[in-house]
Amino acid sequence: MMLTRTAIVVFAAALSAGAAVTRIHVVERADVPGYRYERILAKAHFAIDPKLEANRIITDIDLAPRNEAGLVEFAADLYVIKPLNPADGNGTALFEVSNRGNKGMLGMFGFAPSSRDPKDQGDFGDGYLLKQGYTLVWLGWQADVPNDPGILRLFAPVAEKAGQAITGPVRSEWIVDARTNVYSLGDRNTHLPYPVANLDDASAVLTVRDTPYGPRRTIPRDSWRFARLDNGKPVPDSGRVYLAAGFEPGKIYEVVYTAANPTVTGLGPAGVRDLISFFKYDGNGIILLGEQHRHIKRAIGFGTSQSGRFLRTFLYYGFNRDEKGRKVFDGVWSHVAGGGRGSFNHRFAQPSRDGHPFLNILYPTDIFPFTDTAVTDPETGMTDGILARAEKDNVTPKIFYTNGSYEYWGRAASLIHTSVDGKQDVPPAPGSRIYLLSGTQHGPGSFPPRRNNAQNLSNPNDYRFAMRGLLAAMNAWLKDGKEPPASAYPQVSRDALVPLGAVQFPRIPGATLPKTTQQAWRSDFGPEFRTSGVVTKEPPEKGKPFQVLVPQVDRDGNETAGIRLPDIQAPLGTYTGWNLRTAAIGAPGEYLNMQGSFFPFARTKAQRLKTGDPRPSLEERYGSKQTYLEKVSAAARSLAAAGYILPEDVPLLEQRAAGQWDRVLP
Repeated sequence: MMLTRTAIVVFAAALSAGAAVTRIHVVERADVPGYRYERILAKAHFAIDPKLEANRIITDIDLAPRNEAGLVEFAADLYVIKPLNPADGNGTALFEVSNRGNKGMLGMFGFAPSSRDPKDQGDFGDGYLLKQGYTLVWLGWQADVPNDPGILRLFAPVAEKAGQAITGPVRSEWIVDARTNVYSLGDRNTHLPYPVANLDDASAVLTVRDTPYGPRRTIPRDSWRFARLDNGKPVPDSGRVYLAAGFEPGKIYEVVYTAANPTVTGLGPAGVRDLISFFKYDGNGIILLGEQHRHIKRAIGFGTSQSGRFLRTFLYYGFNRDEKGRKVFDGVWSHVAGGGRGSFNHRFAQPSRDGHPFLNILYPTDIFPFTDTAVTDPETGMTDGILARAEKDNVTPKIFYTNGSYEYWGRAASLIHTSVDGKQDVPPAPGSRIYLLSGTQHGPGSFPPRRNNAQNLSNPNDYRFAMRGLLAAMNAWLKDGKEPPASAYPQVSRDALVPLGAVQFPRIPGATLPKTTQQAWRSDFGPEFRTSGVVTKEPPEKGKPFQVLVPQVDRDGNETAGIRLPDIQAPLGTYTGWNLRTAAIGAPGEYLNMQGSFFPFARTKAQRLKTGDPRPSLEERYGSKQTYLEKVSAAARSLAAAGYILPEDVPLLEQRAAGQWDRVLP
């Protein structure tokens, strides 16, 4: 029986100098059915001293309102799943940086369904994380997330100057898949936008273009307005754009307007920093995870996509050093972040905005530096590295970078381990590992594959088996000092990382290779962007591009380097990191963001010869289901021996492969 404790409980801190977490307001505590765990829903309250060195890195911290003690106050939603008896835990707090306010690590590591409030036994999948004794933590760090139930949110103040509102330029960009007359200024039509300061501002500009870097065409100001539809009629709205003629599918629309009251966005990473420090160290007298939190000995920060970029930004700005100079995260795992950082610590930042070949173009995401170690950009003369501040402060964590094939095609991932001209490899830092999950799309695939508005079937390669193995390796690295599996990624020196024109992709019937990769540009957001975090140019001035490379492939079109799961070592087809849009949603031939492709092999030699497919058929390469399964099993056992997957997952991979074969060859 699930025990629920809904009474509101407040844990107050006996504050000491520099204490950042001041109070945790517990709203609900409930046992997790089937496990000796409980879940805690709460709100964490913070107060930070803007004069402390650790807080000087927060953009506009001097413009944030202060309380009577001169501190900047803010709050955030907190969600914890912890052992009922802390002594039963493994000593590791696994903190997931919420992707747009959601929770994903139960699905990533435990095959669980998506849930914003996991409370039933089925919400935990196979329960891997709980069986291993992790304490699971989430904190709201983003203020512009949708107003949906279960979303974790940051409650941060806005910056102001001498009691007056601060204004500045904001750019909103969108692409629709179906014609509509109204669209939100917030990202993805769901996130909270910065409201327009003046609805009748004649200087606001709406443009449309056909391609990401094609010419902008200005839409006359009298043909659009800041409005929404109410009973079919446009009414003023400071967060939406109305175009009478309608927004056309596949076109790129962009409006630049003046907004007011910027959120102090950098309080998001500061809150993450201070919460983890609170759990690891003295706890400021607040008891939440157990007696003075003595059972939390280490912390891993894990983030997927947006959240992985958050962690790269977190390290770059110096947030892994707390207010007392101590290390925050012992391990950091940035997953499918590509070469990016993001809008997490500048004025009028929109944290949800990312950067893909055909979505959110030229936001401050793919910006120098990209590598852990410092390198020099010969165009600008700038020398910098992601870990420069962490190394200076002696708080460098152990790091995993995992990227799929899509991140090399659509997220400029090669830049994290090459020179900016793409001519040389740049090795990871001694405490970092880089892994390519070969033949995968942005998120884990599923079988049977579907089209999803794409020209090709979506990539069904489920890379979560590797994620489970690598999590065990990361924890053992931190806990026992055991070296994790060797980095596995494509390198220039081995001819495994090449320019697009050098990819030896086979002539598969019906397959069209993309014409370009994601471009990363030297972009000028104004003279105050890098020094003060203030954007003055929207859109930015585009300079020369950085050289982005992609993995080389074998005769089947599958990548030759990286962690090659059984789907790639014993393939049923070609698995790519790219896919293309269909005419039905506009812009046919442009990237379908975050999707990969699957081109199945012909069943027989006769079938492939009839279509002109150069790849050997299933009949030719395997002959029988038994032979196929033997190859899958050998691949899985080899990966387990090397530490890339869990030994107990080998039978799961064998069962999965058997089911796929039966679907392909009933």
